[in-house]
Amino acid sequence: MPYRSSEKTRQKKDAKRTMMMQAAVRVFAEKGYHAATIRDIVAAAQVAIGTFYFYFPDKETLFVHLYEETADFLLQAIRQAIGSRKTLPQQVAVGLQAYVNIAVYEPAVVQLLLVGGVGSVPALAARRIEFREKLVRIWQRPLDDAKTLIAPQNTRRTAEALVGGYDEVILALLNHPDDASEAATAVHDMTQFTLRAVAYTGSQYP
Repeated sequence: MPYRSSEKTRQKKDAKRTMMMQAAVRVFAEKGYHAATIRDIVAAAQVAIGTFYFYFPDKETLFVHLYEETADFLLQAIRQAIGSRKTLPQQVAVGLQAYVNIAVYEPAVVQLLLVGGVGSVPALAARRIEFREKLVRIWQRPLDDAKTLIAPQNTRRTAEALVGGYDEVILALLNHPDDASEAATAVHDMTQFTLRAVAYTGSQYP
C-alpha cells in the first residue's frame, strides 16, 4: 500500500512553507535580492536550511515564485475593489484604497513588486511585463465603462500613465515617516488627480 501523508503532516508542511515565504518577502524587501541569502531567509523563518531546499532549488526560483504570488494578491485586491462599485469616482477611490492598504499594512509586498529584483533576476522579466499588463487592464476597464463621461482619449495610454503615477505615490508613501496617517490623504489626492486627468464630467458623489 503506497504511503500517504496524513492531513496533519500536510498542514505542518504547508505552515512551514508559508512561514518561510513570509520571511523571504521581508528579507528581500530589507536587504534586496543580491544581498539576501538563503541563510538569512531560513533564519528569519526559523526553519532548517534543508526545509528551504525541500521546496525550492535556489534563491532565484523562490524569488520568482514570491513575485508571482504577491502580484496575484495585489491584482486580486484591486480588481475586487473596483468590481464592487458602479461609478468611476467610486471605482477609482476603492481601487486605490486597496492598493494603499496593502502598501501600509504589507509594505514588503509592495516593495517586492515595485523595487525588488529589478534588473537582477532575468527569469522575472516576462512575469513583470505580464503583471504590469494585467494592472493596466484593470484600470483601463472602468475608464472604458465611463467613456461617455470622460474626454475622448486612448484609455489604454491613460491607464498606463495612471499606473505609473500611482506607483510613484505609493513608493513615496512607503518612505513617509507616518504612512498610516498619510494614507487617506494619498487616496483622496490620487482619486481627484485621476478624475481631472480623464476630464470626468459626471457627479463625483452619486
